[in-house]
Amino acid sequence: MIERLLYSEDTYQIIGAAIEVHKIIGCGFTEPLYQEAFEEELRIRNIPYQREKSFSITYKGKKLNKEFRPDFVCFEKIIVELKAVSDLVDEHFAQVYNYLKATDMKLGVLINFGKKSLEYKRIPCSKKW
Repeated sequence: MIERLLYSEDTYQIIGAAIEVHKIIGCGFTEPLYQEAFEEELRIRNIPYQREKSFSITYKGKKLNKEFRPDFVCFEKIIVELKAVSDLVDEHFAQVYNYLKATDMKLGVLINFGKKSLEYKRIPCSKKW
């Protein structure tokens, strides 16, 4: 029996947008440039998104003043975090995983534009990275 990936069609569209950005721009630029280009590609492809949507955190029932903002929330259910680094490290995965835990969303996509070939990882909330 083949197990179907969570939100497979939506993540396929997100990753396709990232591939297009990487194909045109390549690697070696800073993260803000990729964020802007990725946002434009999402718009062109009519992929619903919010950029840097603000989320609050509560601690022992008290809302903290500090908020966090993932790079994108697509389809109102998938956190997308962009990087432009030579190697993804545990902290990048932990960042996405923590965003998922804090929002009760079930899937994150970590995309790295910093290599010659685009790198992306699906991060489900159901298990640790």
